[in-house]
Amino acid sequence: MAADDAYYAAAERRIEYVTLGLGAAGAICAAVVWSAAAGAGVATGAILAWLNYRWLKLGVGALARLSKAQEGAEKVYVPRSVYFKFIGRYVLLILVAYVILTRFGVPVASLLAGFGAVVVAVLAEVVGQLFRTNKIPHTDS
Repeated sequence: MAADDAYYAAAERRIEYVTLGLGAAGAICAAVVWSAAAGAGVATGAILAWLNYRWLKLGVGALARLSKAQEGAEKVYVPRSVYFKFIGRYVLLILVAYVILTRFGVPVASLLAGFGAVVVAVLAEVVGQLFRTNKIPHTDS
């Protein structure tokens, strides 16, 4: 089971690194081609997408630990903090995006392009998995 966990943890790290790398490359390209504000928007969107990915990963991990700990229980208890973390991250991201768009004059399209960095990173990981020679390790139970 440890081989599976290490394999998926490595894939998650690659997605995080590629998201930040694409955000940086996109920010530089947008700043050169359009404007510094567009570059800042792409960079900010990529950072917010990366933050959202990390928080989602932590939330899912917490739910997985809770489900394992309460396996076989008739009534499952999920702390309110877990709900707050799932909903709160969206509220926080929306508020940060609103402030950035209204106060700093960042173009909406560049912020949305930055948010797309995580999608491209996931697609890159999927394509990489298709062509990788070392396949997912399976443990026979």
